[in-house]
Amino acid sequence: MPRYKLTIEYNGAPFVGWQVQQNGVSVQGVLEEAFAAFAGEPVTVKGAGRTDAGVHALGQVAHVDLAKRFDTDTVRDAANAHLRPHPVAVLSAEDAADDFDARFSATRRHYMYRIVNRRAPLALDEDRAFRVPKALDVPAMHAAAQRLLGRHDFTTFRAAECQAQSPEKTLDRLDVDRSGDDILITAVARSFLHHQVRSMVGSLVMVGDGRWSGDDLFAALMARDRAACGPVAPPDGLYLVAVEY
Repeated sequence: MPRYKLTIEYNGAPFVGWQVQQNGVSVQGVLEEAFAAFAGEPVTVKGAGRTDAGVHALGQVAHVDLAKRFDTDTVRDAANAHLRPHPVAVLSAEDAADDFDARFSATRRHYMYRIVNRRAPLALDEDRAFRVPKALDVPAMHAAAQRLLGRHDFTTFRAAECQAQSPEKTLDRLDVDRSGDDILITAVARSFLHHQVRSMVGSLVMVGDGRWSGDDLFAALMARDRAACGPVAPPDGLYLVAVEY
């Protein structure tokens, strides 16, 4: 049975998240409907990451098995034709080995969180960024972020409903950069806990606006207590950028 590796872009605002759920439309659900429509068979699309409601993707990766072999351009174009009008696009389809698994074969995941740091409300970027009106100290945020790198127990930055077996993760990169009003936070690791990136971002904003120091952020990490976390940043600004294999 031919297996295809898919690279997918989507605006997460109208969806209940990646995973099929009973309470609304999901990204996985509309993809499976699109593939079933052109392939003429029920299919399962398995993603590299289960993004939450409102979270976007520039480079989500998934795999799908089809009974019939199609040219990869046909797979991409036919899926996109049936995805309309949903804000989801298959950027590419590639032939994949039988043992390729979008989730379990991944070696690193790259996320970006976008903050717009300005007083004026968002017009074009509503639901696509987190607006913070108070001026943020980006160098202080970046310096504090470096203290979270490495392998730690990230219980403080873990959602209460997180299903991961262990709170220990290795954070490879956490950079904070400014370009005009945009503040981009880049997070890279093999895998993340549920709400980990948004929780770290919310706490870094507290460093940026002066409520916390870098020592406070590190103390929150060492507390290993969800109650020590700052406010969780909204999903609007979070993007799954790329997945490495």
